[in-house]
Amino acid sequence: MKSKKSELKNIRFSRLYLLIGLFVFGLIFYRIYQLSTSKTIDNVNLQEFASRRTTKKETLYSKRGSILDVNGDILAENVSSYTLTATLTNKWTKDENKPQYVVDKEKTAEELSVVLGVEKEQLLSYLNKNSDVVYLGPKTRDLTELKKDEILALNLPGINFIETQKRYYPYGKFASYVLGYARKKEVEDETGAISEEIVGEMGIESYYNDELTGTNGSSEYQKDRKGYKIPGTKEVTIDAIDGNDIYLTINSSVQLFVEDAMEKLNNACSPTFISVMLADAKTGAVLASGTRPSFDPNIKDISSYLNLNTSMPYEPGSTMKIYSYMAAMENEVYNGDETYKSGVFVAKDGTEIGDWKRQGWGYITYDQGFALSSNVAVMNIIDKYLSADALKAYYNKLGFGSKTGIELPNESSGKISFKYQTEILNAGFGQGITTTPIQNIKALTAISNDGMLLQPYIIDKIVDHDTGEIIYKSEKKEIERVASLKTVTKIKELMRSVVTGTSATSTGYYYNMPGYDFIAKTGTAQVVNDNGKGYSDTFVIRGLAGMFPGENPQVIIYMAVKSEWCSTKDIGEMVRSIIKNTSKYLEIYDETKASTTKLDDYVLDSYINKNVESVTSILNTNQINVVVLGSGDKIVAQYPLANTTINKIDKVFLLTNSSEIKMPNLVGYSTRDLQSFINIVKIPYSKEGIGYVISQSIPPETVLDENSNLEVNLEAKY
Repeated sequence: MKSKKSELKNIRFSRLYLLIGLFVFGLIFYRIYQLSTSKTIDNVNLQEFASRRTTKKETLYSKRGSILDVNGDILAENVSSYTLTATLTNKWTKDENKPQYVVDKEKTAEELSVVLGVEKEQLLSYLNKNSDVVYLGPKTRDLTELKKDEILALNLPGINFIETQKRYYPYGKFASYVLGYARKKEVEDETGAISEEIVGEMGIESYYNDELTGTNGSSEYQKDRKGYKIPGTKEVTIDAIDGNDIYLTINSSVQLFVEDAMEKLNNACSPTFISVMLADAKTGAVLASGTRPSFDPNIKDISSYLNLNTSMPYEPGSTMKIYSYMAAMENEVYNGDETYKSGVFVAKDGTEIGDWKRQGWGYITYDQGFALSSNVAVMNIIDKYLSADALKAYYNKLGFGSKTGIELPNESSGKISFKYQTEILNAGFGQGITTTPIQNIKALTAISNDGMLLQPYIIDKIVDHDTGEIIYKSEKKEIERVASLKTVTKIKELMRSVVTGTSATSTGYYYNMPGYDFIAKTGTAQVVNDNGKGYSDTFVIRGLAGMFPGENPQVIIYMAVKSEWCSTKDIGEMVRSIIKNTSKYLEIYDETKASTTKLDDYVLDSYINKNVESVTSILNTNQINVVVLGSGDKIVAQYPLANTTINKIDKVFLLTNSSEIKMPNLVGYSTRDLQSFINIVKIPYSKEGIGYVISQSIPPETVLDENSNLEVNLEAKY
């Protein structure tokens, strides 16, 4: 009986085990079925999960394009920068004779402090941290290649570098409001991945950020569990596309003349602001654009984020008399020989508005009134002969009250608005209305082009960095004819009288330079108080709108200085310096002989694989300055490239099939020639200053190799 109960019990347990087994098997079968038929399990995409475990995808970062001047001188570029780190543990050291960690912290801190200019104790505070790897503070980030080499020369174990890219502006406070700046930012892509990218936030860097940025690529391959690529598997690579290079119409040498002259005035009398713009009188291309205050884009010491020359309109003052007089001429109501009583004009509401010389000059002609910058002359012309609508229409026709379309962000349109008689009268001599320097540059092109108004521009071309293909090339753009040749001839005559007169007959006599045919109109504007009520008793804006040579203008200049103390003598010295240096550099004319002769241009052929002797013979026959690098008989590279148009003062570099390339004497090289040399020999280099080479770190005749690193100093020729 007992045996039967025992057998029954065993049978029951067996059935239970069987049921449990069947249940577990069913669960396993169900899970396998679920895994094999479902794309997502527990909110995890199985395909993506598997791919992440077996596939590695790396981003190939593109390089941001450079910004260059019209001659190819780099004004903004990406450079390698380095962050210093210190390894504090020996976990990565395989050979104690070659330690990969900081062995002597005292010595390391002491030697680094000298190179970095950081207190030894501050460095020790990082080196004594309980960590595997540490950064050594803010002053050890963004180090240059030269600083890195200096540190490596110390042979300190455990000191390493992380390489990144940063935006570098070689000339500091140089056309900074044109260039703007770019900085590193964290950017999220469509997959949610975060990466660091250099993004433009001001000036050209911002306006052309998309063109400069480029497109990142990627490399994707199968990996094993240790992360190594599995041999024989396919690798999919999408190459990065570097950003395009932006060439400005700015000429670095002309810009340097402007920067130097502004700095001298800034030091002499501490003005509130200085604005100077120069443009090609025949095309509207901006040659220079400078302001004070300025800033260094490398350190971003910015007081204002708006460009004074395009984004901060102000009351221009008497330079507007140029266009008021032109309006009268175009409406055929101007008689320069007619006389009027100078001194004070009484408006219909009884308001008295006077000349800058309140007692006036008695009865004088309207031509004389222009040279003396008489407000009463303009008010009489408007009151007697011009309606408010006619004056406003002509201002608008010249572009005042509208954006010019210059390729810079945040351009302002200014304000040309007047209704009542006193407002109309004030507008005639540039008060109560606001304009920008770039609008004045645009309006002046009508005078320098026989009445044809031109579109001002600051982009010369956009070039594909990888292929050298020109994607966009600017060209002269005529807008409309706004003045007759008769009007232009007369207004030039009046502008010349402003400069060539005496202190008794004109306001611009201190701009006169013997041998320089400079024509202009001066202006002195009152400044609205900060509270918007009335005008300041102390501050004024002294302006100048002119061009040279007067007979056949090549360069337009517009200048304004807001100050309390700057004298006309100080401002005159600034302007004369700019005109003289620019004239010499562009070879427009000199002190003794007026000339608009330009040096001939020359288009280069392709010289690759050709005989050195025959090519140099051809180039010498065409008076081209040739520099042959190496003693080979065949040409393997050239710079500038084929189809490039050069000036006959530029150098052409030919690299030969020689085993040794020797350093030439670079002293006297222009910035453009220096850049051409670097482009063909491809050695790392750094430079200080702008203009022409005055010294070089590698002596002439030194054989160049992979360790060659060139440093040069430049300065202005004039």
